Amino acid sequence: MNERFFSLPQEKQQAIMNAGYRVFSQNSYKNSPMSEIAAEAGISKSLLFHYFRNKKELYLFLWDRCAQMTIEVLTRYGCYAQEELFVSMERGMRAKMELIRQCPDIANFTIRAFYEKDPEISAAIQESYHRYFSLKADRARLNLDPAQFIPGLDIPMMYREMYWASEGYLWEMVQRGDVDMELLERDFTRLMAFWKSVYLRRE
Repeated sequence: MNERFFSLPQEKQQAIMNAGYRVFSQNSYKNSPMSEIAAEAGISKSLLFHYFRNKKELYLFLWDRCAQMTIEVLTRYGCYAQEELFVSMERGMRAKMELIRQCPDIANFTIRAFYEKDPEISAAIQESYHRYFSLKADRARLNLDPAQFIPGLDIPMMYREMYWASEGYLWEMVQRGDVDMELLERDFTRLMAFWKSVYLRRE
C-alpha cells in the first residue's frame, strides 16, 4: 500500500474506505470493480491505484482495518474481561451494533469476506481471522468461571456448538442476500436465551 494514502486528510481516507466496504459488501470479490469503488469515493481509478497497488491489497487492508476496529470496540465494552460467558456475548453484540451504526456496510463486508472463496484472498482472510480473533477468544475463555455452567458440561463442545450454529446462521443469511442487522440482533438474542436455558447452572 502506498504510504501516501495515510497522508490524505482523514475525511478522504474514510471516504475511500467507506466506498470499498460498500462495493465489496454488495458483490463477490471478483465482481467488485476498482472503477466502481473509485467512483463511489469521488476519485479517479488511477488515483485509487496510486494508493493501493491492486484490488487484493485494498481488500485485505479493509479487512484488517475492520478486524482492528472490531477488537477495539469489543475491548472498550469489556467483552474480553468477563467471567460470565453470556454477559460477554451480550456486551459483544451491543459493541458490534455500535460499530455497524457508525459504518453500516462493515457487517455485510465482514460476513462476505469470511465466506469469500476466491483463491486470491480466501487463505489470507482465514489466516487473519484466526490471528486476530482466535487468540483473543482463547484469552477471554481463561477468565470464565466454569461454575456458571451445569455440572459435567463439555465446555469445549459447547463452544463448538455455538460457533457452528452461528456460522450456519450467518451463511444462510448471506445466501439470502443483504444482511438484515435488526433481524440478526433479534435472532441472536433468542439464541442466547436458548443457550442460557440449556447450559447455565440453575440456582
